[in-house]
Amino acid sequence: MLKEPNRNDAMTLLKKYNQSDALIKHALAVEAVMGHFAKKFGEEDPEKWRIVGLIHDLDYDKYPEQHCSKTKEIMTEEGWPEDYIRAVVSHGWGICSDIEPVERMEKVLYTIDELTGLIVATVLMRPSKSILDLKVSSVKKKYKNKNFAAGVDRGIIEKGAAMLDMDLTEIMDETIKGMQASAEELGLKGNL
Repeated sequence: MLKEPNRNDAMTLLKKYNQSDALIKHALAVEAVMGHFAKKFGEEDPEKWRIVGLIHDLDYDKYPEQHCSKTKEIMTEEGWPEDYIRAVVSHGWGICSDIEPVERMEKVLYTIDELTGLIVATVLMRPSKSILDLKVSSVKKKYKNKNFAAGVDRGIIEKGAAMLDMDLTEIMDETIKGMQASAEELGLKGNL
């Protein structure tokens, strides 16, 4: 049983089940944003939030049709604590999991998972290809265009914002800030 998993434990497990560079970068983006929100909210353990963000799509590369349920199985076999498992599985609530996000960490993960994808797509359409000069207004414009990044479920983002009792603009702004801090690692520094 892992008493307190560390980032190395999470990264090793993530890479054991994910070979896709895009999925690894997505995990890194969610990790960065989770850490940012933990600090913003004054949470006692930002490292835990980051690890949950990093590991959240553990099963998606190899078992997309069993998303979340396979993660629960793998994390249980690997001896991960129940609260980490619950947090990860809850991000699929209403899609591939019946575990509702109740803790703030779970609600943030649920909300920002899809949003990070929309932000990456927005950045890649910009002339600078950089998140460092990205403004919320650009993301909001793309968000309103349902044909842009059509795979991003805006309903989940909105439901998550309501669960957090936060304005969507603020969530977008904080998500961008979280990703900006890891721009180089995410490949989103662009040509600035």
